[in-house]
Amino acid sequence: MSEIYDDFNRLRYNHRLGGEQQCMLITGDTGCGKSLLVKNYQRQFSGVEEMCGGYPYRPLLISRIPSKPTLSATIIELLKDLGQASSIYRKGRSSDLSLTEALIKCLVRCKTELIIIDEFQELVEFKSGEKRSEIANRLKLISEKARVPIVLVGMPWAEKITEDPQWASRLMTRRLLPYFKLSEDPENFIRFLMGLAKKMPFTELPKLEKQHTVFALFSACGGCLRTLKHLLDEAVKQALLADAQTLTSEHLSKSFSLFEPTKVNPFLQKLEELQAREVKHYSRYNSGASYAEDALIPTQFGERVPISMLIKKS
Repeated sequence: MSEIYDDFNRLRYNHRLGGEQQCMLITGDTGCGKSLLVKNYQRQFSGVEEMCGGYPYRPLLISRIPSKPTLSATIIELLKDLGQASSIYRKGRSSDLSLTEALIKCLVRCKTELIIIDEFQELVEFKSGEKRSEIANRLKLISEKARVPIVLVGMPWAEKITEDPQWASRLMTRRLLPYFKLSEDPENFIRFLMGLAKKMPFTELPKLEKQHTVFALFSACGGCLRTLKHLLDEAVKQALLADAQTLTSEHLSKSFSLFEPTKVNPFLQKLEELQAREVKHYSRYNSGASYAEDALIPTQFGERVPISMLIKKS
């Protein structure tokens, strides 16, 4: 994550230098930590309450594609997130270009240095090539006129935006947030667990790096950060309710049983019995599907195998 935060800071610095702005694309499957990454970065701006000539100072603008994923609705959402609540009343009375011009002016007046648009795939999925080109051109116009870099965050098929040659050349930085895989980089998973342990509210640091705990946690989550987070959050809650000095395998076992009561509990298994599966193919978008419900192909995982086999691959 620190690498991506460095990217954000570099883009903001480029904005201050002026000229043509670089942009960025971050993709990752559901539960890989995209939204969490954005929220954590947003925290460093939480205390900013300055005003710029009657407009709020917004060096960072974070917005989400609205429930009705149209270009005009997205621009209105950006205006609202800039603190321009009255912009919603312009809908139906202003053209898309008028809304775009209003947004550009607000970005300049609010001294915005970086725009991050989350769940971007919702704006481009089920859209024709012509519609996607219109979206790409409008974002290009906003970035050019306001001289603000834009970061697009979304599912893997958010890359559809790169089919526009001009926009593809602007996305100089592209990052994929993968699931954890023991077969490729077990140390990365262990380091992440140790980092989480340091942030837990216990007098004694939890030993999440123990071999059985590492393998049991991976067996439970399959490398998905969201699943891991929910499991650990519940386990920490159980430990705090019991006034425990630290987090133990008993708390993890109870947490797993609450979420998956019908499955084999990995925290109760012996080390040699532990099995896990890893992601095989990330979810993807089939633009040639006959029906919309068939266009989105879900994430595919491999078969469950002994964890010793995954470790041997690494």
